[in-house]
Amino acid sequence: MEEQKKDSSIEALYLKGTEYIETRLELAKLKATNTASDIGSSIISKVVIAIFILLFLIMINFGVAIWIGNMVGKSYCGFFIVGGFYGLLALVFYFFRNSWIKTPVSNSIIKKMTR
Repeated sequence: MEEQKKDSSIEALYLKGTEYIETRLELAKLKATNTASDIGSSIISKVVIAIFILLFLIMINFGVAIWIGNMVGKSYCGFFIVGGFYGLLALVFYFFRNSWIKTPVSNSIIKKMTR
């Protein structure tokens, strides 16, 4: 009789343990899904905003280039001046890309994944 009691308590313990493991696995899946959806939605919203900002900047740049061209006397010179400005800006970003872009983006992704 005592042996039967031990067997049933061991079986109950085993069942509880397997239920616990299954529950923990399900929780881990749900957390991973939540994190992935949060990161995905964050990236998509930032891309949409970046597209609108890019379109705005393109229109502003055309206007500035035409305005500079009218002031200089030749419209194509305005486009060269604006293009040169962006070439210099690209060089500055190239030299500071790790501290300005890579590190903050990496930290943001890590922060979202460990939240």
